[in-house]
Amino acid sequence: MIDQQAVQSFRRLATLTIIAVYFLILVGGIVRASGAGMGCPDWPTCFGQWIPPTEESQLPPDYHERYAIGYENAQFNPIKTWTEYLNRLAGATIGILIFLTAWRSRIYLKGDKAVFYLALAVFGLVSFQGWLGSTVVASNLKPVIITMHMLLALCIVALLIYILARSQKARWGYLDSSVLPVKFTKVLVVAMLMTLLQVVMGTQVREAVDLIANEHAYIDRQYWRDDLPIIFYVHRSFSSIILFTNAWLAWKIIREFNRTAVIFKVGLLLMGLISSAIIAGICLDRLGVPPVAQPIHLLLANLIFGTQFFLYIYLRYSRSAERSS
Repeated sequence: MIDQQAVQSFRRLATLTIIAVYFLILVGGIVRASGAGMGCPDWPTCFGQWIPPTEESQLPPDYHERYAIGYENAQFNPIKTWTEYLNRLAGATIGILIFLTAWRSRIYLKGDKAVFYLALAVFGLVSFQGWLGSTVVASNLKPVIITMHMLLALCIVALLIYILARSQKARWGYLDSSVLPVKFTKVLVVAMLMTLLQVVMGTQVREAVDLIANEHAYIDRQYWRDDLPIIFYVHRSFSSIILFTNAWLAWKIIREFNRTAVIFKVGLLLMGLISSAIIAGICLDRLGVPPVAQPIHLLLANLIFGTQFFLYIYLRYSRSAERSS
């Protein structure tokens, strides 16, 4: 029998870790939207220092030549440098949190070994993610590697959600999921796949925006939209299908369950996230790609997938409980 106090402690730590990962995704979006990705041209140090400089006089006179990738024709920008440095600090903090999560998950070795081994696997993925982050810098922000970096973050947070849900499945109790349509789970899976596809298309749009921004020297944002590729319009139109699919899922949940039920709150959250993501997308489209909307749009997309995935796991364990009763 696992000590309940240890279970509660693990739940708090795992929840904090998931929140921290989402925060890192937001910070990463800010770094990319602000063009601060090369604020620190080397890794793991920043301009060869563990604490970044705050003014150009603190840099060697030949820093343009020494850090030619990123600074050959660019001046030192302390805001971009510290934005990227704080992104790295957040990443290091999350690495520590995930290590602690894996360490605390040892309590499940006698009850559910999968929780421990999955937590250990996540720690390994985070280590790989750290290496991939250094590759992003070394490649001078190569779009394909940036996309891989983001998709791996999505995979990490999904695994953390699964670990948390699996470790706490005894708390979910019984849910009469039979009131939902038989095809509900299948539609939910399709909705998750659609979200992943939308995220992939979004990364391609993001890569195009990066190239356009560079061509415009990060000014004249109102003209960027004119140069966007066809994938942008596919991405924009596909959001309508995603909206209606998730609206159907949320409506079935809201109609069948009490307001106090966890699944009812998840249904409302899902619709709120979908609506907010579409609003952020409209702002990007109609307001000249404002920097503030870019990281928010990215974060919301990740939260949507996480919410869908949690809903799927929640239904899976509730139905398992029904079969065992």
